[in-house]
Amino acid sequence: MAINLNKVTLEKQGDSHKIDLSKGNKSNKEIIINLNWTQETQKKGFLSGLFGGSQGIDLDLGCFYLLNDGQKSVIDGIQFAHGQGGPKDRLTKQGKYTGIPWVWHTGDDRSGAGSGENILVNPQGLSELKRIVVYCFIYEGVAKWTETNAVVTIKVPENPEIVVEMGKQYSSQKFCAIAEILFDQNDSITVKKLVTFHNGHGDCDKAYNWGMKWTAGSK
Repeated sequence: MAINLNKVTLEKQGDSHKIDLSKGNKSNKEIIINLNWTQETQKKGFLSGLFGGSQGIDLDLGCFYLLNDGQKSVIDGIQFAHGQGGPKDRLTKQGKYTGIPWVWHTGDDRSGAGSGENILVNPQGLSELKRIVVYCFIYEGVAKWTETNAVVTIKVPENPEIVVEMGKQYSSQKFCAIAEILFDQNDSITVKKLVTFHNGHGDCDKAYNWGMKWTAGSK
């Protein structure tokens, strides 16, 4: 783990970092989970190369969440890509910011350009949250993580950013559990690096004992 004044990089699987949320203005402790990547172009094959066809890597950010009362679910781009999303104050497949689960995905990004994809956690709901597992998956494109230069950054005001780099991995599986966030009732969170690869949502669910049911989905 590498630490400086502005950034904590979780370098090894199992590395963790604790953030004390009790200091300063608690209402200003919004947690921002950001996924950003480089849009590389991958040829679909010899013929598509001849005719100019190409396929860019499309990453999606998502999370499993568990509340202290036992409620649990999942939020990601596939869930709300067909108009099942909505504003942050209404519960949809995109989550809800102003009420349970206090977690909201700001929207799908097909390119990784600009700010990438973001999940916001409302500080007002910290006492009701127990656990989040953050993941990303390659929705389109070959599973070449080294070409994505993907980085997940967890940001909390007045604290160093916590960084997990994805692009250095060589797995051929398209789904990656990136980090676990544990919510302590004593106003702190602990972020742990996972970076384990799976054959989709259901496989990851089994690995981390979420116990949800899965069906195939598409954008």
